[in-house]
Amino acid sequence: MDAKDKVLDKYSAKVYKNRKAHILEVGQAPEEQEIAANTRSIPGIMTNRGCCYAGCKGVVIGPLKDTLTIVHGPIGCSYYAWGTRRNKARADEGSFTQYCFSTDLQETDIVFGGEKKLRQAIKEGLELFKPRALMICSTCPVGLIGDDIHAVASETEAEYGIPCIAFSCEGYKGVSQSAGHHIANNGIMRKVIGTGDKIPRVKHSVNLLGEYNIGGDGWETERLLKRVGYDVIAVLTGDGSYEDLTKADRAELNLVQCHRSINYIAEMMKTKFGTDWVKVNFIGIDASIQSLRDVAEYFGDEELKKRTEEVIEDELAEIAEERDYYREKLTGKTAALYVGGSRSHHYQYLLKDFGVKTVLAGHEFAHRDDYEGRRVIPDIKEDADSKNIESITVEPDKERYEDKYTEAEREKLRKVIPLEDYKGIIPDMEAGGVVVDDLNHYETEAFLAELKPDIFLSGVKDKYILQKSGAVSRQLHSYDYSGPYAGFRGAINFARDIAMGIYAPAWKYVTPPWKTEPVLQAAFVNDTPEPETADAADAPKESEVTNA
Repeated sequence: MDAKDKVLDKYSAKVYKNRKAHILEVGQAPEEQEIAANTRSIPGIMTNRGCCYAGCKGVVIGPLKDTLTIVHGPIGCSYYAWGTRRNKARADEGSFTQYCFSTDLQETDIVFGGEKKLRQAIKEGLELFKPRALMICSTCPVGLIGDDIHAVASETEAEYGIPCIAFSCEGYKGVSQSAGHHIANNGIMRKVIGTGDKIPRVKHSVNLLGEYNIGGDGWETERLLKRVGYDVIAVLTGDGSYEDLTKADRAELNLVQCHRSINYIAEMMKTKFGTDWVKVNFIGIDASIQSLRDVAEYFGDEELKKRTEEVIEDELAEIAEERDYYREKLTGKTAALYVGGSRSHHYQYLLKDFGVKTVLAGHEFAHRDDYEGRRVIPDIKEDADSKNIESITVEPDKERYEDKYTEAEREKLRKVIPLEDYKGIIPDMEAGGVVVDDLNHYETEAFLAELKPDIFLSGVKDKYILQKSGAVSRQLHSYDYSGPYAGFRGAINFARDIAMGIYAPAWKYVTPPWKTEPVLQAAFVNDTPEPETADAADAPKESEVTNA
């Protein structure tokens, strides 16, 4: 019985049937394997997923630095999405990313409505901070009581003359935070991108999409792009600003880092403005090299290609000694990855750079195309949960649409670079590796026991259960206060952190108290005494049970 079957064997028949479709062991022909994804988690199972609101505010909207985002809901929702992902931002003209804005709805607001409180919060926020734009994100109670945040946003624009966008991203929508990404993409596309002054497209200009500047990743990626000679118009949304987003349509090419969270905008910008997109990955040394070469190939400029190779050679020379050292330390080690977005895919490249084999990988909120590639999109059936999330339709902009290449020229490019394509995680996994969608706490512990990886790279919710099991874990949602991990220099930072964890396995020397002494005591008492007989009088009326 392999690891997958051993883990599934503990489930009841009904749960087994469901979870079996979400777990696969990669075979010799991975492109033929199908996995279930983007469906509801089984009630009662300890899932690590986030909610729709977390995907909208916590991931996509939150990093915008010049935008004041008010969370309309109880304070707990706002606190949940604040200060956990370490989205760094330069305070050029003031940054609000370090603040936590909430209407702090109370029970009386739920009963009588919270729109009045929202209007007051907007007034106070604009007077105190004077942001470039205002955004409103609603949480579950607001959706249930029916506050019209879109009407309030329209009133705000009319009264204060400031852009105001409302996002109905109540947590219960969709099956995970992926729904919130889609809602955020729709709002940004409708209200922001392409609203700035029309200026000529800049030669060799790009947008970096799906880069949230965690630990400074976006800054390191921008540094590489600018060294080669690219003009970075906007980053969506790490260290991003409302002003930059308004002119994002002026870029010649979109670079998509996190496919799941931002592919909607990439597709809509292609339709509306004619902006091509290419899938990139700046996590990993070889991956960064390939991405830089792919972007240069798109532009077809020989001088740009030459400059690209010079930058690559220079960057490799800078890290050569440390790269060899950490590869020697880490070669032969194994790793498991369970992180949201595309990180479980991207970090396999970085691990491979240092000789580390990935034995398990999975996503919190992926769709089938994130696992199997975009080729399966036409075959994905839309269910009721997906229909709750609006898919907006855009038309070519008569004034701003510009085609850089003909379709025939694009076809030639598609043969050599990932133009408007993403092949997914499964084709890159080695045979025998395990892929898991929506990994839960039981499965985390079970696979840890079966596969025994040297390190488990995880999210914020499952990190602690791993450490309590004695496993080495690094948190890839916020990098445990380290980073950046992107690009060439970031790869060395990552290798250093991984080596420190593996060669100083402190958690293996910690003995949990429940392994040595009882931590739960209970007593069972029969509250309905039986009629006393001669025999019953001698029988014990109470028994004690102690659970370890």
